[in-house]
Amino acid sequence: MTSIATLMERGARFLGSEYAILGGAMSWISERHLVAALSNAGAFGVIACGAMEPPRLAEEISATQALTTKPFGVNLITMHPMLMELVEVCLAAKVPVIVFAGGIPPGPAIKRAKEGGAKVICFAPALALAKKLVRSGADALVIEGSEAGGHIGPVSLNVLAQEILPHIKEVPVFVAGGIGRGEAILSYLEMGAAGVQLGTRFVCATECVAHPNFKKAFLRASARDAMPTIQLDPRFPVIPVRALANAGTQRFMEHQAVVIDRFRKEELTKDEAQLEIEHFWAGALRKAVIDGDVENGSLMAGQSVGMVGAEQPVREIIQELLQQAEEALSRRTA
Repeated sequence: MTSIATLMERGARFLGSEYAILGGAMSWISERHLVAALSNAGAFGVIACGAMEPPRLAEEISATQALTTKPFGVNLITMHPMLMELVEVCLAAKVPVIVFAGGIPPGPAIKRAKEGGAKVICFAPALALAKKLVRSGADALVIEGSEAGGHIGPVSLNVLAQEILPHIKEVPVFVAGGIGRGEAILSYLEMGAAGVQLGTRFVCATECVAHPNFKKAFLRASARDAMPTIQLDPRFPVIPVRALANAGTQRFMEHQAVVIDRFRKEELTKDEAQLEIEHFWAGALRKAVIDGDVENGSLMAGQSVGMVGAEQPVREIIQELLQQAEEALSRRTA
């Protein structure tokens, strides 16, 4: 009889984990403690490199390896100015999976990662790009819907899954965005997904280092509180960021307006202005996650935040998700 383990088999085999559950890479949150806890519980933890420079990433990988003997990956932002050096850090530490996020990864980065023995996962926001990434050497894909937290694309996972899953068979495809219960995991596995990626659901894990204030904001929030930011000027295409609405959200709007005004006065070039707008979130996220300033910091969260009901150990969260999926499968087969 079909089981969740059977449906997850391809994804789990690819990751080298017990379950085909990827931890979403969340800056300041997906560090050694949460990543190791995920891998130790049978899932697959992923370090969020974010803006780290190579020595800092090397330190984080080493610290994670001290906490788990299980495999885990590293998420690298494609626009990082030291991307190739970061790839070398991952290869030197024998990280088995490198996840490229935040844009289409340059060919040399994919090539070097694979030559160095790592598997490569890329994010595919549309079917045409999914096919292109597979041709470029991606070993697996993640399709992430607009329900997700942090930087998001314009299309929901419900639509992306229908658009991409029936047509990409050559490599495993993991789905992400708005997944908070096992029943949803089951439905995407049955559609052909090799596994899932969850971020928001693990923010209130006991092992997560996020500030208690940050976790409390998640426990209080509903799906409607996780809103995408708005772009003020089409000349500055701001990638929307989904976060819980607070004073920080309002400050981002004001920040955009000030930067655009400086551009109009020729105090900044267009590239400098774009960078100023994007850089707002790095400091704002740290302010909320680490310092606990949930009014002025950024509370990046997916719409599944309404399903985060308690602080629980990672292992308990994973078992709860799997049990929900198994029970749904049993009801269906019965």
